[in-house]
Amino acid sequence: MTGPARSRRKAQYGLLASIADEAGVSPATVSKVVHRRRDVSEATRARIEALLTERGYVRAWETEARRPRQILAVFRDLAGPYTLEVVRGIVESAAGIGVHTTVGTTGRRSIAQWLEECPKLDALGVVIVISTLAEREERRILEQRLPVVLVDPLNAPSGNIPSIGVTNWHGATTAVQYLIDLGHRLIGMLAGRSHSLAGSARLHGYRAALAEAGIAYDPTLVRSTDFDYGEALRAARSVLERAERPTALFAASDVQALGALEAARQLGISVPRELSVMAFDDTLVAAMASPPLSAVRQPFRELGQEATRVLLNLAGGRPPATTRRELATELVVRMSTAPPESGNYGRT
Repeated sequence: MTGPARSRRKAQYGLLASIADEAGVSPATVSKVVHRRRDVSEATRARIEALLTERGYVRAWETEARRPRQILAVFRDLAGPYTLEVVRGIVESAAGIGVHTTVGTTGRRSIAQWLEECPKLDALGVVIVISTLAEREERRILEQRLPVVLVDPLNAPSGNIPSIGVTNWHGATTAVQYLIDLGHRLIGMLAGRSHSLAGSARLHGYRAALAEAGIAYDPTLVRSTDFDYGEALRAARSVLERAERPTALFAASDVQALGALEAARQLGISVPRELSVMAFDDTLVAAMASPPLSAVRQPFRELGQEATRVLLNLAGGRPPATTRRELATELVVRMSTAPPESGNYGRT
């Protein structure tokens, strides 16, 4: 028994002994009342229960029952609209089943530290969003059987650590195919970083749609940036300032699409008359943009529900049937996309 546990037990014993003296009964009788035994008279039971309440005694199993269940949700940062949508999905889904969510970032506390903190906080497990797991962290999760679920991990995790995402490749293919169907042939892309699984899948989806339509892939029309507004703004300007600029841009995130809209505004390019802009995510900012963004919608609420469900099953000793789950996306068409101007279809 550890020092703190021994001290708590000694204090409890002293409290019960004091109550026995005050009630004029033996410690064994107090113990019977504490453990709900029936072989104690009602009058004696009432007197002891009153003293237990007065002294603030709480039975061990009542302490456990009162302790709120919680999970940890760890993000790289809480800066972008994607992060806020995922936070809301997890928090609302967990609250719906009586589970509290503690939200944190890896800015000041590493993933390894969060994993160490999980049992200390008596948390049921950890949802890790858009992060990279080091080999030692994966090993710790597996060896210690920590309940961990990854949402949109940047690197491919071990096959035994469950991860949840969306149909990134299919969503990107659908978006670019829509632009092609509108008549666009010169389509640029603001892609994510190559090390990002989601960003890479969206780039491959973009290329697959072009290939299906017989349009040659032109790497000079593609810029890889972080899912960051400032980087996307600069990257979009560099594409739109070309002598032969694209008639459409597909952005791998809403934030990058907002950068593209601002780049077009600065360059005096009308959206969607001279440039169509398509986004991926469909966070709240997509519908608020000017013009409102056409976008591939991620099911954020369902992402939160699924991450919470899988985590709680893991905590209960029930591993998922599959370690990788992808939720379906859908295309939402708004005012940022239109057919290209007559005679300006780009090269084929």
